[in-house]
Amino acid sequence: MLKSNIIKVKGTVVTIIKHNDEDYISLTDMIKSFGDDSIIKNWLRNRNTIEFLGIWEQIYNPNFNSVEFDLIKKQAGLNSFVLSVKKWIENTNAIGLIASAGRYGGTYAHRDIAFEFGSWLSAEFKLYLIKEFQRLKEEEAKINSLEWNFQRTLAKVNYKIHTDAIKENLIPAKVSKQQTNNIYASEADILNVALFGMTSKEWRDTNPGKEGNIRDYALLEQLVVLSNLESINAVLISNGLKQSERLLQLNGIAINQMKSLISSTQIKKLNKT
Repeated sequence: MLKSNIIKVKGTVVTIIKHNDEDYISLTDMIKSFGDDSIIKNWLRNRNTIEFLGIWEQIYNPNFNSVEFDLIKKQAGLNSFVLSVKKWIENTNAIGLIASAGRYGGTYAHRDIAFEFGSWLSAEFKLYLIKEFQRLKEEEAKINSLEWNFQRTLAKVNYKIHTDAIKENLIPAKVSKQQTNNIYASEADILNVALFGMTSKEWRDTNPGKEGNIRDYALLEQLVVLSNLESINAVLISNGLKQSERLLQLNGIAINQMKSLISSTQIKKLNKT
């Protein structure tokens, strides 16, 4: 479990956590204004609930134990039938519900299931829950968009530093405009090959239906590394390293930085904000 968020639904604070890159909503929080944990237990006893959970798991969970599910479904609805979240998970390998301990302790459900549980509580509560969840997602999308645009702008600023270094150190005096353009394009492709493994032309050839260029489709981590490579390449150019030597160094740096960013807790949190 990674980052948690909260929303307020009709005065009730409801926690949302990330689990396997999916949003899970606290059922324990949802029932605060309705009663105690017995509500969740009664919901799990309902045959319609079991059928819904089973269908959801069969769609999204390749490891779901359908044999155990069938046994549980046969008992659902009987007066003697009792089912806990923990038992449901253990018997069927379910992933739609979580019985969590610790800081974010309680029962959590994938958003699809949480919305269904909201109907069990109150149609009005469900509608407000969906509304607040959608508002949260819209805010997250805006934040991610701003962050991506910031990194894209940073890469463009560093590109100016990069091209200035090329102009001062690589472009001979009195060359033609075409020669200058060729040198700039060549240097840009050093970064593309070092980071993306292909030139701009190779990317266009393999993506004929896409507009823009390879950098317009870069991930946040790639944009961070790209801005670093532009600054580093400017220094390497100033130090007089040959293009082939710089490509090897930049590629090694790109590999190491991407590995660090991908495994970085802070970057993961940034992507999930």
